Amino acid sequence: MTTETIDSAPSVSPSDRYLPLLVILFIGSGCAALIYEIVWFQMLSLIVGSSAISLGVLLGTFMGGMCIGSIGLSKVIATDRHPFRVYAMLEAGIGVFGLLVLWLLPHVGGLYTSIGGPGMAGIMVRASFCALFLLPPTIMMGATLPAISRWVETTPKGVSWLGFFYGGNTFGAVLGCLLAGFYLLRLHDVSVATYAAVGLNVLVTVLALFLAELTVYEAGQQSESADAVQMSPGSRSV
Repeated sequence: MTTETIDSAPSVSPSDRYLPLLVILFIGSGCAALIYEIVWFQMLSLIVGSSAISLGVLLGTFMGGMCIGSIGLSKVIATDRHPFRVYAMLEAGIGVFGLLVLWLLPHVGGLYTSIGGPGMAGIMVRASFCALFLLPPTIMMGATLPAISRWVETTPKGVSWLGFFYGGNTFGAVLGCLLAGFYLLRLHDVSVATYAAVGLNVLVTVLALFLAELTVYEAGQQSESADAVQMSPGSRSV
């Protein structure tokens, strides 16, 4: 084998080596997010009352929160932070707020009633309070893809992996819907479903921190890809 043949062999950069693992992490992240969404829909139906209003509050909060998180990440978290650590922090925060929503949301129904009063006006006030309650975790969900995109090199091969991340996230979301709708809520309750989602958040957090310990991040080489993700259509991950 000649030296020319050896030189022409494809090489795998250190950042590319961990990209398949990130797809797996995004599958777990998407699965947890959609379990939360279905659980919160059930809880909102008990507080707000109308399933149509509950669905509107939930979808509006989810889409709005993820949009805010996707756009606002670069303005809140410096680009020199390791993307895996940022991702782990976001997943841990989602799990914490998932527990807070489960524990606190049912106990503040009296506050909603006393402020809003009867009728449609009262329902809308309660719906607004619920939306504010759900915004923090949805903002963190929207920031996960821009956070990980900072790890991707700004090359055609590197940027192409963003599609795999988004696809893995969507696949995980489908799994979360099926798991919550046909098993967790069918055979158990919102508490068990929430704890299952939190367990996924914890697992993803631990794995992301483990990857952060194995890798070295240089902000200057990959930071441009995060801006590209934030400006591209369909870049709101769950």
